[in-house]
Amino acid sequence: MSSHDPDASPVNPLPPSVVILCLAIVGVEAIFSLAERGLIGDQFAVGWRIEALRDYGFSVQVFDWMLATRQFPPEHLLRFFTYSFVHGSLTHAAFAAVILLAMGKMVAETFGQLRMLALFLASGVAGALAYALLHGQGTLLFGAFPSVYGLIGGFTYILWTRLGNLGQNQYRAFVLIGFLMGIQLVFALLFGGDASWVGDVGGFVAGFLLSFVLAPGGWAALLARLRQER
Repeated sequence: MSSHDPDASPVNPLPPSVVILCLAIVGVEAIFSLAERGLIGDQFAVGWRIEALRDYGFSVQVFDWMLATRQFPPEHLLRFFTYSFVHGSLTHAAFAAVILLAMGKMVAETFGQLRMLALFLASGVAGALAYALLHGQGTLLFGAFPSVYGLIGGFTYILWTRLGNLGQNQYRAFVLIGFLMGIQLVFALLFGGDASWVGDVGGFVAGFLLSFVLAPGGWAALLARLRQER
C-alpha cells in the first residue's frame, strides 16, 4: 500500500524562524522603497534609507571610538545586529533574502531553528568585527550578507560532515563559497566594489567554525576527533 498522504503539501514549508528573518529584511526594504517612490511618508521620506544606514549601520568610526574611550553605549552595540536589516538598495536586499531562504532552510532543518538564529546573529557580529579590524577605515557596513554567509558556512559544515562520513573528499564542500567569492571578484573588477567582502568572509568563517559547536552532536564529534589525533 502507498504511504503517500493526499493532504500533504507539495511544497516543503519554510521554518518559521527563516520566514521571520526574511520578513524583517523585506519589510524594512519595502518601507524604504515605497518612501523613495513617494508612496508613503512626507517630503522627507526619501531620506529614510540614508538616516537608517547612519543610525543602524555598523560604523567603523563608532567602533573605533568605543575602543578608544572604553565606552560601549547600548545603542551602538546594537549596530552589530541591526546593520543586517538595512540595505543599500532593493536589489541588495532581494539577493540577501533569496540566499537567506535557501541556506536558512537547510541549516534550520539540520541544526534546529534556535541554533540557526544564533548562527545568523553570531556570524553578523563576527563579520562586523572582521570588517572593522581588517578593513580599518571609517566606513559603514550594512546588509545581511555577512550573516547570510554565516549560514553558508553552516551549510558548508553540513556538506563537509556528510562527505567525511561517506569517505569522500571533504574539500568539495567549499565549492559553493569559492563560486560565490569568484562572482564577487568578477563584479568588483567589472563594476567596481568596496571592502564589504571582508565582512562576508568573516561571517562565513565564523559560521563554519561555530557549526562545530551548534550542530547537533557537533561538539562531541569535535572532541572525539581531537582525542584521536593525540
